Amino acid sequence: MVGVSVMTSRHDYIDHVQFNLARVHDRISDAGGNPDRVTLIAVTKEQPAEAVDAALALGLIDVGENRADALIDRAAAHASEEARWHYLGQIQRNKIRRAAPYVALWQSVDRAEVGAAIARHVPDARVLVQVNLTDDPQRGGAAIDDVPPLVRDLVADGLDVQGLMAVGPLGGSELARDGFTSVVRCADALGLPIRSIGMSDDLEVAIECGSTMVRVGAALFGARPKATPSRHVN
Repeated sequence: MVGVSVMTSRHDYIDHVQFNLARVHDRISDAGGNPDRVTLIAVTKEQPAEAVDAALALGLIDVGENRADALIDRAAAHASEEARWHYLGQIQRNKIRRAAPYVALWQSVDRAEVGAAIARHVPDARVLVQVNLTDDPQRGGAAIDDVPPLVRDLVADGLDVQGLMAVGPLGGSELARDGFTSVVRCADALGLPIRSIGMSDDLEVAIECGSTMVRVGAALFGARPKATPSRHVN
C-alpha cells in the first residue's frame, strides 16, 4: 500500500506540474510569443527532488539551479537522463571545477575574472552575460554600458557568448519593461541570439520585449517550501 500511495502522489504531482505548464504556455501565447520558440527553464531552486523528476518527465530538459552544490547533486543524480543544466546564481570561482562537467549554459557571468575561471576548465563553454538592471551594486550583473567590452573579453578567452540575461527589478512587472528593452537592444547590437529575461511574475512583459528564454520556478512547481527574503532568478 505504501508503494501505491507514493506512486499515486508522484503521478498527482506530475499532473499538477503539467497543468501549470499548460498555463505558462498560455501566458506566453497571450503575450504574443510562441511557446515552441521560447526556451522554458524549469527552475528547481529549493524545490523538492520531485520537481526535477516532474520536469524531465514532461520533456522540460532545460533545468536551472542557483547554487553550485544543488546543481551538482541533482545533475549527478539524473546523469543517465537527457537534461541541460543552467547555472543561474552568482558564480563562485571555487565551485566552477566541480560544476563544469554538468553545466550546459552559465547564465550569470558578470565579470571577466569569472569568465576566465570558467574558460580554464571548459575552454569553449556556452555563457550568457548577466546585466544588472538596477543601481544596486549588491545585485548580480554588469552595468549595461559595460556589457560590450565584457563580451569582447569573454570571447577573447575562448568562451561561446550566446546572449544576455537579466533579472527584473522589484516592485512589479511593468518596472522591468525599460530594462528588458535595453537588454534586447544590446543583444541585437552585439548579434547575440539569446535574451534570458522573464520569470514567473514578469514573463509577459519579457515576452513583449523580445525574450527568447524564460526562467520559471514558482509558476510551474508552486511556492518554494523554504521562503527566501530576496528575489532570485526564477
